[in-house]
Amino acid sequence: MTPVSHGGFPARELFVAQGYGATSLQEVADRAGVAVQTVYFVFGNKRTLFKDVVDTSIAGDTEPVAVMDREWFRAACAEPTAAGQLRAHVRGTGEILGRVAPIMPMIASAGAADPQIAAQWPDGPDPRYTVLHAVAQALAGKPDARPDVSVAMAADLLFCLLSPQLYLLFVQDRGWSRDRWEEWAYATLVAQLCTGPAAPPF
Repeated sequence: MTPVSHGGFPARELFVAQGYGATSLQEVADRAGVAVQTVYFVFGNKRTLFKDVVDTSIAGDTEPVAVMDREWFRAACAEPTAAGQLRAHVRGTGEILGRVAPIMPMIASAGAADPQIAAQWPDGPDPRYTVLHAVAQALAGKPDARPDVSVAMAADLLFCLLSPQLYLLFVQDRGWSRDRWEEWAYATLVAQLCTGPAAPPF
């Protein structure tokens, strides 16, 4: 993928600074030092470029690899204990939220400016819930997982406690560091989902 969109490069910078509606593909091309025809050739339109900005912010790179197929996610799910899995998953999620949470206002404003933005992503269950339901399934049956918490309940707790909105409340509104948020999220999830005391956090 070109540097037109990837995290920290022109399109993301312009969308965050000016908003989706106020940013033109010509401005993106000028900032990237390429012809506007190049932007059209690669992305086709502004909606597709915007989707690429969001997707690469989530992934952290331009590799076409889904979250559940990434090495860190598979390694977390393979942890032998629920507490170990949660520790690894909170760390990986913190890295994603550190990239994604700051662009949440941009995503909201883009949806308001262009109702067809949502059509860039497939209909169906929230992708974040799908990922966290897989996390809950991996937790089930581990020796320190609470037997009285169903997979559905665990998925709901993960979905809510690891949400970008809650992350922003702590980190942006209350001034927490990401490390402090990770320690809180880990301790809270262990208290809800595990039978024994939490392992040392990070």
